[in-house]
Amino acid sequence: MKIFKHQLLTPERVFMLSAIIVNAGNYLYNLLVGRILGPTKFADAAILITFLLVLSFIAMTFQLVTAKYTVLFENTVFNRFMNFILKRSVFFGVLVGVLIIVFSSQLQSIFNTENRLMFVIFGISVPIYFLMSVNRGVFQGGKDFLKLATTYQTEMISRLTITLLLLLLFVSSESSILISLGILISLIFGLFPLSKNVRFNKEGILSVENKSLVHKFLLLTAFYECTQIIINNSDILLVKHYFDNYNAGLYASLALIGRVVYFVAWMFVMLLLPAVVSKQKDGIPHRNVLLKYVGYVTILSACIVFVTYLFPEFVVTILFGKEYIEIAPLLWQYALATSIFAVSNVFAYYFLSLDQYVPVVITGILGITQVVLIIFFHTSLKEIVTVQIIAMVILLIVQLLFFYGNSAVSSKKQNT
Repeated sequence: MKIFKHQLLTPERVFMLSAIIVNAGNYLYNLLVGRILGPTKFADAAILITFLLVLSFIAMTFQLVTAKYTVLFENTVFNRFMNFILKRSVFFGVLVGVLIIVFSSQLQSIFNTENRLMFVIFGISVPIYFLMSVNRGVFQGGKDFLKLATTYQTEMISRLTITLLLLLLFVSSESSILISLGILISLIFGLFPLSKNVRFNKEGILSVENKSLVHKFLLLTAFYECTQIIINNSDILLVKHYFDNYNAGLYASLALIGRVVYFVAWMFVMLLLPAVVSKQKDGIPHRNVLLKYVGYVTILSACIVFVTYLFPEFVVTILFGKEYIEIAPLLWQYALATSIFAVSNVFAYYFLSLDQYVPVVITGILGITQVVLIIFFHTSLKEIVTVQIIAMVILLIVQLLFFYGNSAVSSKKQNT
């Protein structure tokens, strides 16, 4: 396209700009819902938002696998791979959706929500999300960043507008049900544009060798995404379990503000994986790609932590309102914990794209450690934030040690 011939308008930069807009839109969605509902009702809404984040991490497994093998496989082998990944994504999506619906009453009891129907509606949306993720994986692996960006835009815009309309038009209805309906409808919009490759074809099945490669990466990625779920969402779910709705709502607002760092880092991860896989395929050094994105995330994270440290009350008041002002003193600390995780996450995705197992296992261990720490230390919201900082500092240190140790070994091999 002519628009991308100018050096300033590369597809990657257009995607990054789009990602910023999408994150801003999703953030606006969370803030407006929080302001409209207030801390107590927002606690139930935050559970649905957290469930959506959990779903996004699970579905990311299929997106990353699709992206990687869209780069590596071609022609007939690629078509066979699409049959393989589509069957598994649809099956797994239906399975997870059915489980959420069947255990909706138990979920209502565990998370102290007003109704179970919110979980039923959410369960119906799960298979759609998995199909949407495979579609995005094709665009990501093919570096068709314009179409990839469009799928995120359609999902974000539809969720924001439809949810707000439902909340404003049906004021007397249960807000959690309206929010779950908004999520369901937005995921349907998120399927567009749909790649022509997202279809079953007559090319047959993958060879045993290729199937083994895909299964290996699929399981490795699934394990890592599970650790992402634990680290990113266990705190909100545990707070909802241990604290009353008012405090849970306050903490949910804290998490949503503090996690802006992670959402910023996400757009760099989307660009990192296909770039590293492509360079590895061509035998080109790729360490510079990692260091570039680590630098970007570190600078942006530092800026966000600095602002939340200097102006915590201003940030909370502007974003959520005075009802949430109690949480202001913890804002910079939560942003710090998320920043440290965001930086270590870039390292982890880099090694994941290279089929390196150790960093993934390390992240899993620290994720479980974080949960255990919160279970034992939850006398206050401040204590919960503190144990997360401790866990994330340890994670980053270990990731850095592995990176430099691995680099030293590689250099030694090249010299010999």
